[in-house]
Amino acid sequence: MSCRIYLVRHGETVWNAEFRFQGHSDVALSPRGVEQARALSRRLSEEEFCAFYSSDLQRAINTARIIAEPHGLPVESLEALREINFGFWEGLTMEEIQARYPRELEKWWHSPLHTRIPGGETLAEVVERVILAVRGILEKHPCGQVVVVCHGGTIRALVGSVLGMDLNQYWRLGVNNACLSILEFSTWERGILTLFNECSHLKKEGLI
Repeated sequence: MSCRIYLVRHGETVWNAEFRFQGHSDVALSPRGVEQARALSRRLSEEEFCAFYSSDLQRAINTARIIAEPHGLPVESLEALREINFGFWEGLTMEEIQARYPRELEKWWHSPLHTRIPGGETLAEVVERVILAVRGILEKHPCGQVVVVCHGGTIRALVGSVLGMDLNQYWRLGVNNACLSILEFSTWERGILTLFNECSHLKKEGLI
C-alpha cells in the first residue's frame, strides 16, 4: 500500500519569463503558462487520481484546476505549499538583488537553510511547513494517486528532504515550469523519487 504524489510546478508567469523573484506575490499565469498547464492536463487525463491539492497562490491553483478538470475533482488549496517568502526581493531580478542586497544575497546563496531573506523566510521554515502539509496529505491518502501543484522552491525543499540532501545545496535541483515529478510513499520515511523534472509534454508542443 502506497501513495503516489504527482508533484507539479505551476505554469509560467510573466515574472518567470522576466526572471523576477515571485515568492508570495500572487502573480497570474501567462498565456504560455496556461498552455503549459493544458499540455500537462492532456498528459495526465487517463490517470486515476483521488485528490488534487495546490498552493493557494493563483499561479498554482489555476494550474491545478486545469489539470483537475478532466477528472471532475475539486482542488484543495493549502497556504503551507506556497513558495518561499522572498520578502523585499520579490519583483526583483537577480541582478537587481545583487545591486541592492549584495551581502545578504551572498550569505543566502551559501546557506539558505538558516539565512533569513530580508522581510522573508529561511529555507528551514519552508521545509518545516511543506513537510507538515505533505505528511497531512499522506495521512488522508495512504494509497492511490494525488496531484500536488506548488512552486520551484517548495518542490526542491520537499524532494531534497525526501532524498536526505544537504538542503543548502537545494538550488542544484532544476525544476521547470509545468514539469512533472513523482514521489512514492509507503511511509514518509521510505519515500522514493521515481521521476524528476520530466517535461516531454512541453517539448512535444514547443512549450519549453
